[in-house]
Amino acid sequence: MRLFVGLGNPGRKYARHRHNIGWMAVERIAEDHGFAPFRAKFQGRLSEGQLRGTKVALLLPETYMNESGRSVGAAARFHKVDPADIVVFHDEIDLAPGKLKCKSGGGHAGHNGLRSLHAHIGPDYARVRMGVGHPGHKDKVPGYVLSDFPKADEVWLDDMLRGISDGAADLAAGDTSRFMNAVSQRLAPARPSTGTRRPDPAPVAKPAAGAEPSPGPAPDASPDSAPEDTRSPLERLVDRFR
Repeated sequence: MRLFVGLGNPGRKYARHRHNIGWMAVERIAEDHGFAPFRAKFQGRLSEGQLRGTKVALLLPETYMNESGRSVGAAARFHKVDPADIVVFHDEIDLAPGKLKCKSGGGHAGHNGLRSLHAHIGPDYARVRMGVGHPGHKDKVPGYVLSDFPKADEVWLDDMLRGISDGAADLAAGDTSRFMNAVSQRLAPARPSTGTRRPDPAPVAKPAAGAEPSPGPAPDASPDSAPEDTRSPLERLVDRFR
């Protein structure tokens, strides 16, 4: 069994915040793959279903970001899920908007949701780091992540969420490369070739039996075919002033 966790804050006023992009990803997976309705459990909302034969539980902690580990820890203990089988979707300010990377284990880099997870289940879980960009100064980070995505970000955000949903079954199966490829196909789809095919040369008509062959094309009347000028430099100069 796999446990997919979307980090965020509960409540309508937080729904479109950058800090809630992980929550958005898990909700999109549930919607697109026909999971059961979310129900209150483990201090959060839980849904269960299957992704290409792999049983998956989707969890949206409602403990607020700073206490996410309490909800995740309770769900992991109940379902007997090891940290290696937990995938956490979260916002990442150290990645540009529209960029996504996967990682297993490591530090929390100051992210309060991950800090709480470390305290409750340890660091050995997988993460899907969803880039939201950096405001430019660390003092601006809280207000930046706790604000809505601007309209200019809606296209790449929707593409990223669709790509995550497309590759969710591969992620559940542990195939991170195929998952990343599915996301890339949405964020940067292959462009069709814009080249044009050269027209085929016109066929050369064959002469009828016994007929004289037609003459070939006229000689090229380019400067390369002109007769060589054998005059001396002095003669050429005199000719110019005649």
